[in-house]
Amino acid sequence: MPGALSDLLVIDLTRVLAGPYGTMLLGDFGAKIIKIEQPSRGDETRQWGPPFTTSGESAYFLCVNRNKQSLTLNLKTEAGREVLRDLVRRADVLVENFKVGTMASLGLGYESLRALNPGLIYCAITGYGQTGPYCERPGYDTVIQAQGGLMSITGTVDGEPFKVGVAIVDVTAGLYAAISILAALHYRARTGEGQFIDIALFDTQLGWLANVASAYLVSGQPPKRYGNAHATIVPYQTMPTANGWLMLAVGNDSQFAALCRVLGYPEWAADERFATNPARVINRKALIPQLEAIFRTHTTHEWIQVLIDAGVPCGPVNDISTALADPQAQARQMVQTVEHPISGPMPLVGPVPKLSATSAMIASAPPMLGEHTQAVLCELLGYDEARVAALHTAGAI
Repeated sequence: MPGALSDLLVIDLTRVLAGPYGTMLLGDFGAKIIKIEQPSRGDETRQWGPPFTTSGESAYFLCVNRNKQSLTLNLKTEAGREVLRDLVRRADVLVENFKVGTMASLGLGYESLRALNPGLIYCAITGYGQTGPYCERPGYDTVIQAQGGLMSITGTVDGEPFKVGVAIVDVTAGLYAAISILAALHYRARTGEGQFIDIALFDTQLGWLANVASAYLVSGQPPKRYGNAHATIVPYQTMPTANGWLMLAVGNDSQFAALCRVLGYPEWAADERFATNPARVINRKALIPQLEAIFRTHTTHEWIQVLIDAGVPCGPVNDISTALADPQAQARQMVQTVEHPISGPMPLVGPVPKLSATSAMIASAPPMLGEHTQAVLCELLGYDEARVAALHTAGAI
């Protein structure tokens, strides 16, 4: 069955993570994604390894480039720019993550391309957006995590600030880009008009500070680091067990009462120090050491069994291999295998959304550099062999 976005053509001029992640999400729903890459070099993440596959692609590149076609194109040549203009005339969406002004300097800015295709959705992903005092600065995930406040609330209470273990600002910027593109497409369906989308990593990071930012805006008190604990919910943190760690997530007073019964201290649920969540937050230093001492008496697995049966939310602290092999991950097809033309069967993390009629899917492996250049030029744009040869000669592809 055709994907929900199978009628869309997306020109992907992005590299690294934020942009490729966003366009991959569109490709998972069937959009035709043409990834434009620099001849001979391509997306720089192709070289970000090890590990590499037998065909030479890095694991990093593979994680965000499934369901795409690779077209090599040198935009520094006029011939290459003309190919892009031909693609834009047919495209629904263009996504780029060059520094502010780069596309305009090539004669390929939004206004120029809108003249060719008034319905074009043009999405630009940058570090700080198209406006503001920092707009010309390059954007890097870890810098934004630091500057946007995330590192100030991540890490142990008295230790140094930490970044998140995955490039979370890049990933969420890609999500915002995909959502915004879908909103713009819906608007175009009503009006026929395309538009420009301005996605900034900095805005993204500030946007999902959520309750932490709200707490500051309400109280005026800068949030602190709590390690694996929660600022306003107790007990909501990791607990040491006899053989590892357990994540305990007691979200309300009834769950706390159930926890107390499991631990053999039902009277705690009536203790004025612990009976309500605000009281537990105030008295966390009295409660948490007692909980930690009890949890050390049994293994993680033993605790999970009795806590889940009692309705107390909790889970193991898994490593990545255990998480991907988890029966729930397998049941949800969160690891899938796709056939690569050189490497053969290739495992990839599966799409997240499950839709009843048009679910996201992996239709093709991440492409080799320039794998689809000939097909895109000849089959999509209708170029003949002589024109393709001329592009080669001009260094445009």
